[in-house]
Amino acid sequence: MKCIKTLVDEDFGLKSINFDNPRIRYGARGIIIGFDGKIAIFNKIKKGEYKLPSGGIDEGESPEAAFKREALEETGCEIEIIKLLGTIEEDKSLDNFKQISYVFAAKVVNDGHCLNLTQKERDEGARLLWVKDSDALKLITNCYDKLKASEYENLYHSKFIVMRDKYIMEYYLNNKGEILK
Repeated sequence: MKCIKTLVDEDFGLKSINFDNPRIRYGARGIIIGFDGKIAIFNKIKKGEYKLPSGGIDEGESPEAAFKREALEETGCEIEIIKLLGTIEEDKSLDNFKQISYVFAAKVVNDGHCLNLTQKERDEGARLLWVKDSDALKLITNCYDKLKASEYENLYHSKFIVMRDKYIMEYYLNNKGEILK
């Protein structure tokens, strides 16, 4: 399986330290294409963050099932997975934490128009936007230098999230023709 990117502390001007039995989390995330060809972007207003729909994989859950569940929670949409694009890894050595995410492209098959946000997402002012894929990349890229910490997440983690999703969007745009055929 293709690894789209491994993000390390040096990507943010920091010096990595050795991992000591790191916590590992698996996630599922990616591109969700709506009926009109626009893609879903999750905006957390209070943090100034734009990101792709995503979340952790629960114990006993497949990556595909996790992505479908997260899509339903964060977009209100039932989706059909088009393709597994690969993985992306975040090596946050300063927090002794690794996240390995399965990255998907999917299309909406039913829009229930009902988000099921967590308290954290509501507190951070989360909202769903549907934008052109090129605009999604711009929003994600341009928010990096304007990020703010929240009571739930420091800037260290937020920068990894935004940079991770920037690489996913670039990969998608560079391979869109192959992905969607």
